[in-house]
This record gives sequence, C-alpha cells and structure tokens, in this order.
Amino acid sequence: MSLNGWLILDKPLGLSSAQGVAAVKRILRGLGVRPDRIGHGGTLDPLATGVLPIAIGEATKLAGRMLDAIKGYDFTVKWGEATATEDAEGEVIATSDVRPDATAIAAVLSRFTGPIQQVPPAYSALKVDGQRAYALARAGALVELATRHVTIHSLTLVDSDADSATFSASVSKGTYIRSLARDIALALGTVGHVTMLRRTKAGPFTLEQAISLDKFESLVQERALEQVILPLMAGLDDIPALAIDPDEAAALRQGRRLFGHPAKPGTYLACLGSVPVALVEIDPEAVRVLRGFNL
Repeated sequence: MSLNGWLILDKPLGLSSAQGVAAVKRILRGLGVRPDRIGHGGTLDPLATGVLPIAIGEATKLAGRMLDAIKGYDFTVKWGEATATEDAEGEVIATSDVRPDATAIAAVLSRFTGPIQQVPPAYSALKVDGQRAYALARAGALVELATRHVTIHSLTLVDSDADSATFSASVSKGTYIRSLARDIALALGTVGHVTMLRRTKAGPFTLEQAISLDKFESLVQERALEQVILPLMAGLDDIPALAIDPDEAAALRQGRRLFGHPAKPGTYLACLGSVPVALVEIDPEAVRVLRGFNL
C-alpha cells in the first residue's frame, strides 16, 4: 500500500521523537507501508508533549522544511531552583529565595522578544567535537556551547502564582525553551527550571490536528486513515501552487528545467491538476526542481 502525507502526533510525555516514529511504523506495518519511508519533522524532548509532525512516504522529502518552521510552545517555569538539565529531570544545582510576581515578570518579557542570543543547555543534542553534548555532560565533562542567535516572535505570560509562571511563546528554529526559561529567571534575580513543556504548533500544524497514538492505532484498525493522514500539500500551506501541463510535468519529473515560464520568481508547488509534481524555484531564467514527488 502506498501512503503519502502527514500524521500530526500529540506526543505523550516520556516518549522520544524517535520512539514516536517507531510506534507509528509499528502501527502502519499492518497496512504494508514501508517503515523506512517515515520520519519526524523536528525533535521534541521526551519530557515535552504536543505537536510532532510525522512525514510518511513522499512527505519525508519535506521534513527538512519542517525543521526550519516557526514553533509554538506553552511552558511552565518553577522559580527558586536551577537544575543541571534545566528541566525537572536534573538534580538541583542552585537555589534562590526570590519569587517574582506577575508585574515583575511582565516587565522583563520585552528583553526576550525579537532577535536574541542564548546559550543552549549543556544537556542538549548539539554536538561538541563529534559527541552529543548531553553525553559529555552525563559523563561529568564541562560542556561549553557557543551562543546562538534566535528569534522570539512572541512571548506572553499566561498565568502566575507564588512559585511558578506559565508562558506561551512562538519561536524560530534553534530556540531552546529551557534556555529561555533559565534566562528569564536570571533576569528576575532568581533561578528556575522548566516543569511543563508542550509544543502547540510546528509550521502549519497545530494541536487541533494532533491525535494520540492510541487514537491513531484505533483508526488504523478501523481502516479510517483518511481521517488523520493530511495530504502532502498540508506541509506547504505557505507555498503558492503553479499549474503546469502534462509536457511540463514530464520534464520536471525528469529533473529538467523549464524555460520561458511567465510566473514571477519564487518558490512554488508545481501541480498537474490536483497532483503535486515538484517543489520548484523560479528565477528570471528558468524553473528548476528543488524536490520532485513520485505521485
């Protein structure tokens, strides 16, 4: 059976992104879908829940675009305790008696909106001299990661009590919410760590489209996949369609360029009728293939 499109998984707590993909593969094996044609569109920590796009079949060719997409998160910061991992899993390494109120918190948020710099957590999947930073940190090595430039598109305070605060954020590729929480705490004269992290959005996909593994398995058993598998084009909602004729479709499928096309320069999804043929780039000279689809 050929299956192409997106499954938006509501990843449960404690499951890694790779384990989420493995679970989807296991469920789909009964339908004859090749398990090597499934991948995820952006790692989500085991201690985080929420939107994990799973690309199936030809959609795996677009997984890289999902990595670059804007992400949305809700997260809770507990004040007064810093941990080695900057989340609830690590040991406490520093404490503070300072507990900021909502007014103080709101006053510093503008410092963390727009282009900012942040140092990723030592316990992260980034590589240092060919090794994962978290592996070095767990082995007791001193991990020093370079500052990176990221963009916080929005950051709002959702709720606050004596010991914690919950935020909602929209962030660029490469942003670490644990680092953002750490730095907000430091700006407030205290320390803190993340106790809840939920991804609410990844590119065009939101929690409204996400389903649990149990629900997915139930629908597979009922042969009702059409209820949850989104079309390949769902991952390209920001890309305009480009209508092509059969001869042009044949050329693009062979990787050949098209010359003299009247469309304006930019990125397009070339379609023959309703069938996606290729993701293309148009410049003043020609139409060239970025990703071809075998549909």
